[in-house]
Amino acid sequence: MSWAAHDLEPYVIQKELGKRVAFVPLLIGSYAPDLASKWFVYGVTLVGVELKADNPAQFHRGWPGFGFTHSLTFGVVIGLMLYAIWRNEVVAYSFVIGQWAHALTDVGDTVGTMLLFPFTDHLFAAGAWAYAGQTGRYTDAGAYFSGLGFAWDGVFVVWALLSWRVITRGYFRTTVMAADPFWSWAGRYLSETTLVALYRVSYFYGIARWTAWLIWAHVVKSFAFDLRWGGPRWVPRVYARELNAAPSCRCPGCCSMKPRLGFYGAVAVCAWAKGHSGSVRELLRAAPRRNRARRRRRALKKQ
Repeated sequence: MSWAAHDLEPYVIQKELGKRVAFVPLLIGSYAPDLASKWFVYGVTLVGVELKADNPAQFHRGWPGFGFTHSLTFGVVIGLMLYAIWRNEVVAYSFVIGQWAHALTDVGDTVGTMLLFPFTDHLFAAGAWAYAGQTGRYTDAGAYFSGLGFAWDGVFVVWALLSWRVITRGYFRTTVMAADPFWSWAGRYLSETTLVALYRVSYFYGIARWTAWLIWAHVVKSFAFDLRWGGPRWVPRVYARELNAAPSCRCPGCCSMKPRLGFYGAVAVCAWAKGHSGSVRELLRAAPRRNRARRRRRALKKQ
């Protein structure tokens, strides 16, 4: 998980790519993976009824669950849908960039993400900081801001501060509005001052959120820092290997990858072969000739 990077990633990307990206789909893409799932990781109460996933980590990042929203394919599919609707390639690939940034950032914790779904439901994780969403919002916050997670978010806070020019009115007018059709449409109903304020919301929210939670965790609550890889060790952590391993698996962490890769690989080969049956037959006929040629070359080398 990340508590500030997803708010700030769009601004540092905007600074690096300028008019080549549209900010609104970039921002939506950065938030998209968690929009449908994060609510049920910590639980939400509606009309006196608490709704919470029985297995938050599985629901959030795994399969079955909403883990597919953290895959690279999910970003591409939604990007293609956006292109089909608006016929604007900048809008489409801006969403993909934002969603990919989120998915790759979340690889850093101990659960990671199903980057290559649906080809495999394997969770890829660097394991730098603890995934503790199952413990509840406040314990999870204390753990995140006591381990390497807060340092990772801190990189984006510093990067965003160094990119402060992206939030100026001049930059917004000449670069952001020029590349993103949303602002031209919204400008029919709202003043430029209002548009600039809306554009800046996630920037200040991300920085303020990181600062406030850090103060809360270590001044108000006195959680213990533990900057070891995978820490803090004092919180119950969920690991990718626990979700990856099947009950009968002799190789924990790799079993989920093999069957699904094999199945989808076979489907892909069959689909390709159906449309290229002539080419397949030619390859099959040529295979014995190639094998005989290889055997002759090996025999000559031995002589």
